[in-house]
Amino acid sequence: MQERIVVACYQPKPGKAEGLKELMREHLSTLKNQDLVTDSASIMMESKDGTIIEVFEWKSQAAIDQAHTNPAVLQMWGKHAVVCDYIPVAQIPEAAQLFSGFIPFV
Repeated sequence: MQERIVVACYQPKPGKAEGLKELMREHLSTLKNQDLVTDSASIMMESKDGTIIEVFEWKSQAAIDQAHTNPAVLQMWGKHAVVCDYIPVAQIPEAAQLFSGFIPFV
């Protein structure tokens, strides 16, 4: 079983930044409760444009695949769809810098 570290970027929809922040505070615990991620803490940060960037570790590719059929995860992702769009890390302006700097997410 090979762990998979991912960088996920959540761009808030207009007027939905606070709702996204609330959901992000539960994101990793929801995945942990479904036994899909490792015990490693995630790293969350915010870009200048308000996009939330999260680095976290899935237990395996199989766990990622299982997430796509897991009712609790699908419910969580449905809530995310209301408040944000998922974007590639390359679309974050700071990603073009040699040493990308972000604001810690609290």
